[in-house]
Order: sequence, then C-alpha cells, then structure tokens
Amino acid sequence: MIKAYILVSLVPGLEANTMPQISALPGVQDTDLVFGRWDVVVQVQAKNIPELSRMVINQIRGLQGVQTTETLIGGVI
Repeated sequence: MIKAYILVSLVPGLEANTMPQISALPGVQDTDLVFGRWDVVVQVQAKNIPELSRMVINQIRGLQGVQTTETLIGGVI
C-alpha cells in the first residue's frame, strides 16, 4: 500500500459542495481544510502508483470545484 497526500486547490465558493465529495471517495483516509496556496490536504491510501494516479486524475480532478492538485507520496505501508 502507498500512503500519499494530495494538495487540492478549490474554486472559491464551491468548497462546501466539493469537500464532502472528496471525503466520500474510495481510498480517502482524511481531509483537512487549510489556509494558503492549497485549500485541502487529502490523505489517501492506494495499492500502487497506477491506482494512485487513477484516483487523482479520474476521481479527484474530475470533481466540479477542483482547480488543481499536487501529490506527495509519503511512503509504502
């Protein structure tokens, strides 16, 4: 298993709609609203890098309200 942190920038005004959708995605362990360049830090677990990539590209970036992401791989569990 791979542990990763996904930094997410949201469209202003859509935070309340987007946050619950992110939290409900399979593999999402935790979400934290933060201040600064990023709006949300999402902690996820995936079986491998291809699964992590699909999670970011197809699920998180596919949500209305997500502007951009940056993924930080934390290590193997």
